Amino acid sequence: MPSNNCYDVTTWPVGNPAKDVGEVINSIIADVKERQAATDVNDGGKPGAVIYIPPGDYHLRTQVVIDVSFLRIEGSGHGFTSSSIRHNVPEDEWPDLHELWPGGSRIIVDLPPAENGEEAKGAAFYIERSGSPRISSVEFSNFCIDGLHFVPDGSGLKAENTYVNGKTGIYAATANDSFRVTGMGFVYLENALTIYNADALSIHDNFIAECGSCIELRGWGQASKITDNLVGAGPKGHSIYAENHGGLLITANNVFPRGASSVHLNGVTRSSVTNNRLHSFYPGMVVLAESSENLVATNHFLRDHEPWTPFVGVDNGLDDLNGLLRVGGSNNTVVNNHFSEVIDSESIRPAGATPVIIRLTAGVGNFVSNNHVVAKDVHSTSSDSCFEAQVDALLTTEESEGFAVTAVMVDPASSRNTILDSGSDAQVIADRAVNAFRATPSIGF
Repeated sequence: MPSNNCYDVTTWPVGNPAKDVGEVINSIIADVKERQAATDVNDGGKPGAVIYIPPGDYHLRTQVVIDVSFLRIEGSGHGFTSSSIRHNVPEDEWPDLHELWPGGSRIIVDLPPAENGEEAKGAAFYIERSGSPRISSVEFSNFCIDGLHFVPDGSGLKAENTYVNGKTGIYAATANDSFRVTGMGFVYLENALTIYNADALSIHDNFIAECGSCIELRGWGQASKITDNLVGAGPKGHSIYAENHGGLLITANNVFPRGASSVHLNGVTRSSVTNNRLHSFYPGMVVLAESSENLVATNHFLRDHEPWTPFVGVDNGLDDLNGLLRVGGSNNTVVNNHFSEVIDSESIRPAGATPVIIRLTAGVGNFVSNNHVVAKDVHSTSSDSCFEAQVDALLTTEESEGFAVTAVMVDPASSRNTILDSGSDAQVIADRAVNAFRATPSIGF
């Protein structure tokens, strides 16, 4: 027989989903709570529900508040397409474009911007429940959350390129267990995902790009994973950020350039950053701040130049002495990573400096081994075509002059580290009296 726990926003009798899908979903959640009031009926009683969003455009003018477990909100297509490319195409070319906006099952966030630091008020989906047990098994799957436009921020950038609008896609404010975000599309939001106090969270196979910050795990958490996502933040924000987490798995993500960092961990322990493809236009790609006993292994780091004209000259404010990978903590393992530094030597900052690849800034007992660094001096160019310019830059491998890099720099505040086969004698700066070192053999010696 048909289940009364499966809902379709287009057939629900309350509200108009095209005008305000938030009102509709809140009404559905209220119905679930009313019907599933008993906590124990035949060893059950609160199975939760599925809310289906068919393909189409749905404006959200009322924030969705989720305070029930076992709720799945799903669509039939993540609908991502690059709004940034479209907004930087001359308007007289728009009539010839196949489409102008993201598609699929698309929620358009029309909330007023958050003010006075109350970012939660700008969230399309707000999740909060106190008491015990923690809210559990809330799932978002296979639809698009679109912030539509960015706004001026005083930087002088075109408004649509600021990554600022006070809008958030999903905001979980209280402790939660076994949440899932899968197959989603997020675009033109200042914050795509902000999750506090997560346990066993899965963020998997999403397209999260052209957002100010993409994934932020705040507060504390454990045993979560960020896997197989396509991610790319803006120059003020993080592509992947986590604080005070243990047992976090960050694996097999393709992180696009332009974010202030690719992966930034703060106070994270016993976690893994492995098998990711990381691309950035500036230093500071991966940061381990006060983070210990983590594994950073078999990642591909590419640092090159911004090739797209609208963003040339925009950066994250860090110079080339910062390092592509910056480690401030103890007993971390950094092994078998590939680093490609493909930049114009004339652009190095400060002028005349030797760029740093891996920098150990604090802590003891870090193990750095078998990392490979390729440094190429190229003449940087730019183009008005985002796609063609970036593909051309990625595929260019012609022989060019190399330039000197510091493969590993160990600051005086860090000691008792082991650095093996990750740079020649000249490429590693470390106090040999308090750090163990074995150089990568040089050809001809």
